[in-house]
Amino acid sequence: MRYVLLMYGDETDGSGPAEQQYAAHGAFIELLKSRGAYLHGEELSGPARAVSLRKKAGEVLRTDGPFVETTEQVGGFYLIEARDLDEAIELAKQCPERIVEVRPVAEYTG
Repeated sequence: MRYVLLMYGDETDGSGPAEQQYAAHGAFIELLKSRGAYLHGEELSGPARAVSLRKKAGEVLRTDGPFVETTEQVGGFYLIEARDLDEAIELAKQCPERIVEVRPVAEYTG
């Protein structure tokens, strides 16, 4: 089953030099690959570059910035393959980010 690991963070938290963060993620990717779990992953641009669209009564309202006002924003994701939710959680515990949301990918047959 496929799962998305959504990584949340605060751009202002000062969690260390970028080189250390990239090295930690590189090691995490290698762990996922060694377990046959890595499918894909990407870092996202900061929330200042986001655009939100809201549809209401046939109109589309554009707002620059993220959908919600919060200090923690989605900063990236990993798409993984895991046997079940328990395995996905065990893998997510190894992710170097402070907040990781584990969400199953909806599987549609038809």
